[in-house]
Amino acid sequence: MKKIIKLSLVCAVLLSGLSTYAIDGNENFNLHVLKNGKVITFGLNQTQKASLAIYDNDGTLFYSENASGKDGILRTFSLQDFPNGTYFLEVEDNTKKVRYEIVVNNDVTTLSPKAISAVYKSSDKNTSVAVR
Repeated sequence: MKKIIKLSLVCAVLLSGLSTYAIDGNENFNLHVLKNGKVITFGLNQTQKASLAIYDNDGTLFYSENASGKDGILRTFSLQDFPNGTYFLEVEDNTKKVRYEIVVNNDVTTLSPKAISAVYKSSDKNTSVAVR
């Protein structure tokens, strides 16, 4: 009986550790997609200031802003007038620049919750590290 209780306790500790890791989100700005459709809504937790930009596949800038928020950044974009295709949301702060994919297809627009690329800046202005 004691062996079963010990085994159950070990399993409970392991499972709680896994659920804590899953809730943490990804490491890139903790972007959370709240709503997809022709209107996308996302939140950037633990980020007070960031530059946001939306580019198309050719690198043409469609939108940019310097966003700020006390406890994070929450933004909603209507992509109703965007033609079908692939776009990219770039989020940049003092330490990194992260790119997310947006796919516009008829009445459905999808923002990827995981970054497709990230570039981390160093304090030395001559170097940077790219992570893919």
